[in-house]
Amino acid sequence: MASLATPASEKASLEAFRRDVIEASRTALVLVDFWAEWCGPCKTLGPLLERVTAAKAPKVKLVKIDVDKNQSLAAQFRIQSIPTVYAFMNGAPVDGFQGALGERELTAFIDRLLAGAPPSADEEAQEAEIKALVDAANNASAAGDHEQALGIFGAILQQLPERHDVAGHFVLALLAAGRAADAGAALAQIPDDVKDETVAKARAAVALAADAPAAVDVAPLEAEVAAHPDDHARRFELAGAYLANGNRDAAADALLAIIAAERDWNEGAARAKLLTLIEAAGLSDAWSIKVRARLRSILFA
Repeated sequence: MASLATPASEKASLEAFRRDVIEASRTALVLVDFWAEWCGPCKTLGPLLERVTAAKAPKVKLVKIDVDKNQSLAAQFRIQSIPTVYAFMNGAPVDGFQGALGERELTAFIDRLLAGAPPSADEEAQEAEIKALVDAANNASAAGDHEQALGIFGAILQQLPERHDVAGHFVLALLAAGRAADAGAALAQIPDDVKDETVAKARAAVALAADAPAAVDVAPLEAEVAAHPDDHARRFELAGAYLANGNRDAAADALLAIIAAERDWNEGAARAKLLTLIEAAGLSDAWSIKVRARLRSILFA
């Protein structure tokens, strides 16, 4: 929390305001609390503002201005009653309120403004560091160094357990290491209401791993499907066998063939399986985009 002390002169007061409010608001949300020692509601709102803004630092900063000691600033902002709070972003006031709000109202006020607030320099640095670590772990996993990948993800989550996106990467790394049971247990720690692309990918991948049979010789199944092309159950089984063998292209082909022939077969089982496969690859993945285009051409033909 920043605080504007008694200025030695009006110029010093304005310079402090420029530094602590105008410039600071270019990288964070700055709340300016106009208050006075004799103000009863100020004594209620002040500690609450300090607590809520401290909990949201460095996204939010608080500057307290005693109107009796900074009369020029109070006049510029036409402060007629206190407490009055102004919110600054990008060097300008964007919202404000008068009187003492409750904690829930104050939190909602801040959260609404934060939705459009720029990240602070500290946040940007942390995000860059996390991204670099996640990329390194994923590269290690792709190269087969599963222990290193899991170690990196574990270290991040130990420090930042609320990072559900990293938890999703951790689940995928466990699957890549062949630890499906551990992946399922790790996924269960992520709340069901979390909406994140990596978590969605992890959920789909765990579901596929749970349904996948052991690797099998697909030749006999291929022969049976060739002999009985309308046997959708056998073709669906073949798709699962392809997945077990790591051939997602052939699995997608088989599932699309079922959907093209009978889109609602077995209560849409083929479509559901295909959508899970797409989610496991990632909705923005080039392969997923191509398969989704094929699916749309079938559904809307």
